[in-house]
Amino acid sequence: MRASVLTEHGSRDVLRVVDDMPVPEPGPNQVRIAMKAAALNRLDLWVREGWPGLKLHMPHITTADGAGIVEAVGPSVTNVTVGDRVGINPTLVDEDCLALTGSEEDCLDIKILGEHAPGVAAEYVVLPARNLITLPPHISFAEAAAVGLVYVTAWHSLLNRGNLKAGESVLIVGAGGGVNSASIQIAKLCGCKVYVVGSSTEKCRQAEELGADVTINREQTPDWSKAMFQLTNKRGVDVVVDNVGQATLQSSIRSVKRGGRILIVGNTSGPKFELDVRFIFGKQISLIGSTMGPTSAFVRVMNLVFDGKLKPIISAALPLADVKEGHRLLEEGDVFGKIVLEI
Repeated sequence: MRASVLTEHGSRDVLRVVDDMPVPEPGPNQVRIAMKAAALNRLDLWVREGWPGLKLHMPHITTADGAGIVEAVGPSVTNVTVGDRVGINPTLVDEDCLALTGSEEDCLDIKILGEHAPGVAAEYVVLPARNLITLPPHISFAEAAAVGLVYVTAWHSLLNRGNLKAGESVLIVGAGGGVNSASIQIAKLCGCKVYVVGSSTEKCRQAEELGADVTINREQTPDWSKAMFQLTNKRGVDVVVDNVGQATLQSSIRSVKRGGRILIVGNTSGPKFELDVRFIFGKQISLIGSTMGPTSAFVRVMNLVFDGKLKPIISAALPLADVKEGHRLLEEGDVFGKIVLEI
């Protein structure tokens, strides 16, 4: 079967689309899916480049998010049948731990598809049946694939970790990324006032179309934390969502109100920065880390998409053969929303 694979770590040139991968067979509680779409994340860039301690079985199938049609089911599968259109939860939970504890939060051996486990950018994949949700007819495979990781991350960080409440103010650092476009919509759905820092006039415009109340173009206003101070009458916002990391965290700290929360959900600019702890205790700021989320968050955001209350944003749709181009677009930041590979 065809698949996008890595045989080594490195630049975009190490990506290969091969046609000789074996078709997997489902076992008990597993399902084989004929994949129709897979969506890229920045995680795909990091896995491709590699990091110390990352050990993958090569060739490694890439990509976390996807959707397709159930082609075969193993013994004991009851939630889906052959022919069902399904979306995929990209988080794999150790079944033995789940049976023992009954709680995903208590299971440490959690894997993300395309990261520590084979991904979904292939003609066929086998997954636990519990990772699938049936799609209604009006939701396309591309839309379903574009939800996954970024919407679960946004929902879990804002609602489960951040305790977001109606009437609060939220600053989202960055406009174009998948988590950011999801966070804008979720914060508005919760009844919050949403500020967004964007990298261009066009991305600010697109953020406003998604519901952002106030946007700051950092090309025109590099000192956006000062602008936030002025826009909020020297108060700051209740919550900041920051997935940039090194380049922006100090400005995020300046932008949050006394007693506010900063949700750290990524580090696209780098993982380390110098922290002046006086800001933390002086303003009584909470730094809250968050990554991915439980199955309940996946089901919640998918149903909100099904109901039309959240809309996955697709920046580009490319054939599987153009996976390198998808990585280039991600690397250069030339996207608003998600890049989908059609299989």
